[in-house]
Amino acid sequence: MSRPTIAHIQLDAFRYNYRVARQLHGGKALAVIKANAYGHGALACAQAIQDEADAFAVASLEEALQLRQADIKNPILLLEGFFDATELAEIVANNLWIVIHAEWQLAILLAAKLAKPVHIWLKLDSGMHRIGFLEQAYKQAYLELAGHANVASIIHMTHFANADVLSSTHTNQQISLFEQTVENLPAEEISFANSAAVLNWPQTYRNWSRPGIMLYGANPVAGNTVQLRPVMKLSSTLISIRTIQAGESVGYGGIFTANKPTTVGVVACGYADGYPRSTIGAPVLVAGHLTKLIGRVSMDMLCVDLTEIPNAQIGSPVELWGNTVQANDVAKCAGTIAYELFCNVKRVPFKYSDTERL
Repeated sequence: MSRPTIAHIQLDAFRYNYRVARQLHGGKALAVIKANAYGHGALACAQAIQDEADAFAVASLEEALQLRQADIKNPILLLEGFFDATELAEIVANNLWIVIHAEWQLAILLAAKLAKPVHIWLKLDSGMHRIGFLEQAYKQAYLELAGHANVASIIHMTHFANADVLSSTHTNQQISLFEQTVENLPAEEISFANSAAVLNWPQTYRNWSRPGIMLYGANPVAGNTVQLRPVMKLSSTLISIRTIQAGESVGYGGIFTANKPTTVGVVACGYADGYPRSTIGAPVLVAGHLTKLIGRVSMDMLCVDLTEIPNAQIGSPVELWGNTVQANDVAKCAGTIAYELFCNVKRVPFKYSDTERL
């Protein structure tokens, strides 16, 4: 019998969330499936929506080629563009779109001898201060790209730093700067909205949205009521049950000490599987009942309080996050975000299902 920890990926939920993102925004939706689709499996996720996805976005040429080699024909955008001039030949050969965000990329592209022109997403640093051209440099970059033989089209884009906060004055400032910068720079299309903006800032709706985390069922906006479906369920089972007395502790460091007789369940899942060691008191579903994590997460195991779940037994099912336990809630207890939970899942087998296509 194999170890019972499993990451269940519900592809029909992924498809549903893509449709929600597209419907909310009203324009085209670039499905962000970088970092192996945030840990969910880029190829499986791409195949699930390839018939309706307007385009995909990844972080690197290697991620894009994985999709092309599997016969994914949708447009694919490289969100960080190219890292070296030698990549341009394969970018052209595989019909990839590229972000241009820096002077060095601009210089390489303009000097290159390409077999055919490429589609450019020109990135403005409107206040994120990570990558992208500042206002005046952006205008100059646009003028150099417009009409160049290597350029098939230009899409204006920027990225928000605080769109998950509805009251963010910084987001309003970014919107204003972006609009002022591109006002007299004709381009075929504009891309503003990431997941948080799709959910929170309808004034950012333009031609293209770029939904990421919302595709995987985690809402990045606290209090937002848009219903998304969790795509990943991380599950396991109970492998040990014991009772400790008041004053006794559980696990490394003894960070949990019982104040009354407590039934402790041990779950076959730990930080080597991607469940964060930093998690304290997170919700856990055991045998259909909500309880909580107790003690410190170890490499292969974690402990839960079974005192109020008398029907729990060896082999009882455990949901670490998924349909009932929200990944956002676990992430909060770990001092992180759902993105990191999903990306860090490893060692466990992945099982894919798609009830919509049964």
